[in-house]
Amino acid sequence: MVKLEDIISSRGKLKILKVLFRRGQANVTMIVRETGLHHRLVSKHIEELKAANIVGERRYGRLRIIYINYGEPKARILRDIIRSLDIS
Repeated sequence: MVKLEDIISSRGKLKILKVLFRRGQANVTMIVRETGLHHRLVSKHIEELKAANIVGERRYGRLRIIYINYGEPKARILRDIIRSLDIS
């Protein structure tokens, strides 16, 4: 189980979440481009965020669309934290 503290302490995960909170959803390539993180690292972080049920994924062939799971209370808490701190 991924703890909220582990997500907050990870710059990479926060960058990914900020992109997703701003855009609503994004494909992995767009997340890589906007965060400046390596594709492999973005994929790893996404898998961890999916395991925590904070993000979800839709597949269209090889295209992976990642979105925030607002049904998860932790996702809403993270959104509020990121907004209140205005993390860049």
